[in-house]
Amino acid sequence: MNRWVLFCDGRLIVEHEGDQYRLPVSEDAPISIEGEIFKLGEDCIAGFVDSEAILPPNFEPLDLRASYACIAEEEYILAGKGWELLFWDSHTRFCGDCGSKMRRHSVISKICSRCGREIFPQLSPAVLVLVSKGEEALLVHARNFKRPFYGLVAGFVETGESLEECVAREVMEETNLRVKNIKYFGSQAWPYPANLMIGFTAEYESGEIKFADHELSDGGFFSRDNHPSIPTPPSLARTMIDSWLNEK
Repeated sequence: MNRWVLFCDGRLIVEHEGDQYRLPVSEDAPISIEGEIFKLGEDCIAGFVDSEAILPPNFEPLDLRASYACIAEEEYILAGKGWELLFWDSHTRFCGDCGSKMRRHSVISKICSRCGREIFPQLSPAVLVLVSKGEEALLVHARNFKRPFYGLVAGFVETGESLEECVAREVMEETNLRVKNIKYFGSQAWPYPANLMIGFTAEYESGEIKFADHELSDGGFFSRDNHPSIPTPPSLARTMIDSWLNEK
């Protein structure tokens, strides 16, 4: 039997029985699929649902991130990997060198039908940083947040810089603060659509908060017993903030 990571209009299809949710399980595809499929191990297959397919009564489309609260963590991870591969496949139809059509070449690669250029899925690395100042931590609200929570300073790694240099640059660009003692915390695959989040902690060194690049709308240093709403699981930002909150 196979588990099926299926997406329809960008939403994950899950099977439910009462309040129990899981990825659909069947030998063959439970719904007609269009386009390429990707094997995510021996018994898991990812694909796009045919746009004209009618979902069975016990199937339900869920936002991928929202599915974390409904399905097993293992299945959420599989769903994330499946989405990254399907998104990459649908957005790399033509060769970046000669413009010819790309075709499937291996399990996770495509090759140009004309010039032979082979490509693989690419990730966009981004840093998160929890800046501490004594017993307080810097929490910020980004203009693109859809909900009123406060998270961490974050940004994409640029060419020619190390991860630590990216941390220092992003904090300075977004808040006008200098930091020191930058240390690695952990990382997380973030399939929205294909990011690798890399977390760091750092200590405040100098400066006054000023939101210079207009990416942040509010923020400040907060204590453990007086802080705003924070991101929901399973984000790395939430893990890092929880770690700070639980420090003695």
